[in-house]
Amino acid sequence: MEEVRSSTAWVSTHSSHVTVDFSGIEKVAETMKNTLPKVEWDFEGIHYFDNGPLTVQYLLVLDTLNFCFWPDEDLSYDHLASGLKATLESDKTAFDADRLQKCTGPQLRKMLNWPRALPLEDERVRLLHEVGLELERSFEGKAYKLVESCDKSAAKLVALIACHFPGFRDHTVYKGHQIFFYKRAQIFAADLWGAFKGQGYGDFEDISSITIFADYIVPAVLQQLGVLRYSLSLVSIIKKNTEIISGSEEEVELRACSVYAVEKMKELISEKTGKQVGLAHCDYIALLLSSVVLSVELDLWLWAFGIQCPSLQHHRTLSIYY
Repeated sequence: MEEVRSSTAWVSTHSSHVTVDFSGIEKVAETMKNTLPKVEWDFEGIHYFDNGPLTVQYLLVLDTLNFCFWPDEDLSYDHLASGLKATLESDKTAFDADRLQKCTGPQLRKMLNWPRALPLEDERVRLLHEVGLELERSFEGKAYKLVESCDKSAAKLVALIACHFPGFRDHTVYKGHQIFFYKRAQIFAADLWGAFKGQGYGDFEDISSITIFADYIVPAVLQQLGVLRYSLSLVSIIKKNTEIISGSEEEVELRACSVYAVEKMKELISEKTGKQVGLAHCDYIALLLSSVVLSVELDLWLWAFGIQCPSLQHHRTLSIYY
């Protein structure tokens, strides 16, 4: 995950269209120091959960398809999660590796009970085929075998996913430098951790290594909070709902500066939390080690904030990565 942190930090210092405002970070950190968000993963609502290997298979399929809903204004993540849940509840073999390899666009639409073509539908089907083939070839068709091979390391799991599944290789080139995000690979690790409450298949000793999940909503929220500032040209593009090309300077900066800003926010909240209780240095370090502020938690707080603001305007990019 150091590649994600260091490369996004590099973008923030060379950005032309997005600026990180450290005074804005300070204000948000001050607000959040006493009300740190806690992850509440949905068990009985839109997600499938049986506390076993089938949940792992479900989450991998979910995060294989978890991208780019906005071209269809009626489609949302909830439709994806609940549709896949209903499919699995009616047929426990629906996400077997051999069946994933044969899935078609119409079949996927039926799973989600969706009446028309999905955004980037051909890409979604291609990625299901890719995941099914590689699961069968390298992990006996089982996603839980993939998770078991990571030795309780979220960072290793992200690396394994990127190695085995090209569709999860969320990186790009910016001003001659390779920049890493790995949004969907990281969110798979975070989903496992949240679903299993840090136990069993969600037991990761380094969950704090996960960064935020650079997407559409988080940059828009950070801008509204005064943490990110956009150039006039970028503001105009977003207001007009003009598509920003995947891999363009503007798009990379929106995502990279979001990751960097929240990492700095996390550090500052941890610092403020420790200093507030007036601990000796050794006790302060112990507190931080026992009560680390997680990027996963901050991401959830920012995402929930954005969902509650229907007027929030985000950038538009057609991408399989978020």
